[in-house]
Amino acid sequence: MTKKWTAEKLTLGVCYYPEHWSEELWEDDFRRMKEAGFTYVRMGEFAWTIFEPEEGVYSFALFDRAIEKAHKLGLKTVLGTPTATPPAWLTHKYPDVLNVSQSGIAYQHGARRHYNYNSENYRRLSSAIVTEMAKHYSYNPGVVGWQIDNELNCEIDVFYSEADHFAFRKWAKEKYQTLDQLNEAWGTVFWNQTYTSWDQVYLTRTTVPNSPNPHHMLDEKRFISDSAISYAKMQADIIRKYTSNQWVTTNGMFKHLDNHKLTNEVLDFYAYDSYPNFGRVLEDKSDKPLRDRKWSWNLSVVRSISPNFAIFEQQSGPGGWVTRLEQPSPNPGQLRLWTYQSIAHGADLVMYFRWRTATKGTEIYWHGINDYHNLPNRRIKEVEQVSKEIQLIGEKIAGATYQAEIAIVTNYDNEWDAEFDKWSGPFASLSIEAWFKALQYNHVPVDAYNLNRTSNLEELKKYKVMVYPHAAIVSEQTANLLERYVKQGGKLILGCRTGYKDETGQVYMKAFPGYLAALTGISVEDFTREAPFETTPIVIYKDKTEIKTRGFYETLKVESKDTEVIGRFSDCYFEGKPGLVKHQFGEGACYYFGGVFTIELAENLLEEIQINNYNNKFDLPESVELSIRKKEGKAFVFLLNYSHEMQELEVKEEMTNILTGEKIHQKIQLKGYDVLVLE
Repeated sequence: MTKKWTAEKLTLGVCYYPEHWSEELWEDDFRRMKEAGFTYVRMGEFAWTIFEPEEGVYSFALFDRAIEKAHKLGLKTVLGTPTATPPAWLTHKYPDVLNVSQSGIAYQHGARRHYNYNSENYRRLSSAIVTEMAKHYSYNPGVVGWQIDNELNCEIDVFYSEADHFAFRKWAKEKYQTLDQLNEAWGTVFWNQTYTSWDQVYLTRTTVPNSPNPHHMLDEKRFISDSAISYAKMQADIIRKYTSNQWVTTNGMFKHLDNHKLTNEVLDFYAYDSYPNFGRVLEDKSDKPLRDRKWSWNLSVVRSISPNFAIFEQQSGPGGWVTRLEQPSPNPGQLRLWTYQSIAHGADLVMYFRWRTATKGTEIYWHGINDYHNLPNRRIKEVEQVSKEIQLIGEKIAGATYQAEIAIVTNYDNEWDAEFDKWSGPFASLSIEAWFKALQYNHVPVDAYNLNRTSNLEELKKYKVMVYPHAAIVSEQTANLLERYVKQGGKLILGCRTGYKDETGQVYMKAFPGYLAALTGISVEDFTREAPFETTPIVIYKDKTEIKTRGFYETLKVESKDTEVIGRFSDCYFEGKPGLVKHQFGEGACYYFGGVFTIELAENLLEEIQINNYNNKFDLPESVELSIRKKEGKAFVFLLNYSHEMQELEVKEEMTNILTGEKIHQKIQLKGYDVLVLE
């Protein structure tokens, strides 16, 4: 069952920390929030010592007053459980709650997220504070929902405390039942790593050379994810014990966490923290860099978890800690652009981070809507503009679903395995980026689709085309599902290093691509990684177009009469060998490329597969993103200009700009960072 945010209209909110400010400021702050058009205020996630100043002694007075003031002014509170930052009294008294590095060094109190999920003391104390908060606020009319913890696995996503080692041993025993089965799954016969007692089983530890068993590491990531989910479920179960009228979610999207499983098993919907400004400061020497537009891919992944979701932290100002990553201010218009970027991709609730920039602590340079001085600024004006527009279109857009005929496939097992596998691991991110750029710059809306053990044909059939580059791990079950998808008419696009591993990360004793051989109509004859001093090969596509390649190459052997070679390598020792094939399979087709995708190759394949790029309705420059949400038969088209320069575009049939009521037809000018929402 899909979990999603449901509301009658689009709404805005803001993050606020009453414990940071003089109480004299609260009422004026809440009043101005309401005047700005906000519905929600989020608070509490870092305030454990306020709620529990010493063990077993609880105090709710400060937040009671803050929530009451907000409620009287018409604001709804989203309350965070404060477990992301354990108090000093707790870590001092119970040092076993601290997270520990792989080499055995404990992380100390003084920052955040320094705990581990499996400490019995931490789970007990977390359970106690959540219980007392749930009992106290379950019937508070001002509290409408809960955020569990804050950004699970942010800052650090590996855990090696004694409690984690013990819990991992138990997890492994439950999964494998016997040591023989564990040894088989981890391939411990190699380098004489065989375990003869369960007491010998730990999470990975520092080794010589520092290269732990890869199959062991893959299970470690699965265990970390399950630990985080178990910790979140513990809190959610407590909250739901005391209330059925307040929803439960959490925020963020970080590594070593199966967010799909977390949402399906624990949450009411998924929430994300969107900071596109990161994309403007990270060095990117790739072809046609996405910069802040990269967050449209992140939001697509979020949408694969909850089709309609919430943004709990939407960037509103320049970001930076005192210790890292200073960002430029959003240019005039970008704050509004990024808000609509979130909405275009399925966000029906957007809460800005934060109301006012902190005057103390590590985040004094992570700016909010208001500056330290609390005087008017252009960010406030921009938010007020968005708020007025949201009030005009909110009921029309809320609940509308994103429209896409093509999906890029993701999978946690492959993502986690690829972190450690430097032979094939780096390829997936390169190819996904190439495909996403090709789709974005050619105005083809795309979904992310998470392929997992519960995936079924009905889910896959929503898409005419699925792109699944470099999935090393492909089980027989997954291969059978992909065969059924293509046989009924789907088109599947695969890349090199596909299908050669099982779910433990061990390699099949089968010709590549393993269980996908029948679907692809090929076997891999030879392969090589490009050497730095060698000339980069090219692919001759359909005997006429020269396309540059990069990194890795497989020469393919045709194994089926229904397989057509549509690309051959050139300028290399494997001159003329097949590198790209199309295999007709039932009513559909499977494409296999023995390499890493580039934008150019992806664009040629887009033309080949004939996906809808809406050229019949629009003529758009590359800098403008096209997204479509649909509701009750009505389509809402979002056109977002990521350039600072004015762009000319053509709307080929008359539409209405629902932000202004203006009729739009033929050629128009779209200002830098401007947005159109057309019906």
